[in-house]
Amino acid sequence: MVSSNLSDKAQYDYQLIQQAKNGDQKAYAELMDRYRDSIYYMLLKMVNDKNDAEDLTIEAFGKAFKNIDQYTPNYAFSTWLFKIATNNCIDFIRRKKEINISLDKKTAEEPEKTDMYISSGTPNPEESMINMQKIKMMRSVIHKLKPNYQKLIELRYFKEYSYDEMAEMLDLPLGTIKAQLYRARELLFNILKKTDSKL
Repeated sequence: MVSSNLSDKAQYDYQLIQQAKNGDQKAYAELMDRYRDSIYYMLLKMVNDKNDAEDLTIEAFGKAFKNIDQYTPNYAFSTWLFKIATNNCIDFIRRKKEINISLDKKTAEEPEKTDMYISSGTPNPEESMINMQKIKMMRSVIHKLKPNYQKLIELRYFKEYSYDEMAEMLDLPLGTIKAQLYRARELLFNILKKTDSKL
């Protein structure tokens, strides 16, 4: 039962959620359309990087949609969604800080000198071969998806198109692109989990 404390907007969101739970992709897309921009700009302020903010926006909706059954109408969907987005972003920032090691940092043991082995960034022949095998394997897994999902994965992750470019190329609303791309990623992840080979 929907709480009477919810605004008209929140009650409409709840109706969309019920439709989404029944597999209505348009309901997912509409929920994304309603909150995509506000989530994106909030995350952009937190990470100060457009690409990271876009990916974190997708992840936030992805986590929300994956756990949609846990949402209860005691509070607005937007409140729940913003909490998921914020927590996910904080985790992202924490992980990023862990891998950003200052090359100028001196150790207590060797205050005058710190030996650091820095990769040239260019893969050696063995790494190149392994990468080629990974790409080949990934493409074979992608081919198990429906053609429209294959196209989305190809454009986003192999050709590195932006969401706006994909929407324009495929003549689809931005919210639909993002909702379908999330679904494609989820299906891909499920296939990979069932694959014994390590990518």
